[in-house]
Amino acid sequence: MKIGVLAVQGAFIEHRNKLEALGAMCVELRKKEDLRNDLDGLVLPGGESTVQGKLLRELDMFDDLRDRIANGVPVLATCAGLILLAEKLSNDNHVYFGTLPVTVRRNAYGRQLGSFHVSQEMKGIGIVPMTFIRAPYIESVGGRVEILAEVDGNIVAVRYGVQFAMSFHPELDSDTRIHQMFLDACQER
Repeated sequence: MKIGVLAVQGAFIEHRNKLEALGAMCVELRKKEDLRNDLDGLVLPGGESTVQGKLLRELDMFDDLRDRIANGVPVLATCAGLILLAEKLSNDNHVYFGTLPVTVRRNAYGRQLGSFHVSQEMKGIGIVPMTFIRAPYIESVGGRVEILAEVDGNIVAVRYGVQFAMSFHPELDSDTRIHQMFLDACQER
């Protein structure tokens, strides 16, 4: 199984390491030519969504990635990746891929000092560690979006078909169950 990990900015190496430890082959997506690979799934990592969106356009990767996601390639999006997928941002006028029918609040937990760690129930998995760094949260979801996890009444993880999106960084903790759930979806496709 071959997974493309967006590697233009952000916490991509941690995703790559975790997926490779689970047996996946990973391709770092840094330039348009990297998208020539046949990919079974995509990872949109945390980082700076504004910078990632800008770089994806400058590198002429944006439309190809959006089309692949819209056409059903499984995607795991964390933190900034969630913002890239969101159909609407409540506190920003930008829309990036817009493939996930949710409304997201950027930096909902504040700046870097507002970072925190909890262990919380995630539907279908159990209690998982969740590390939040300048994290967004999901204010509302559209039809057919399944809520997977909430923290303090805020939605922090969802599934929409084969799009998995979360506010936190599962790549920063030792638990591999979220990445395995994503790989299972890639395998089923």
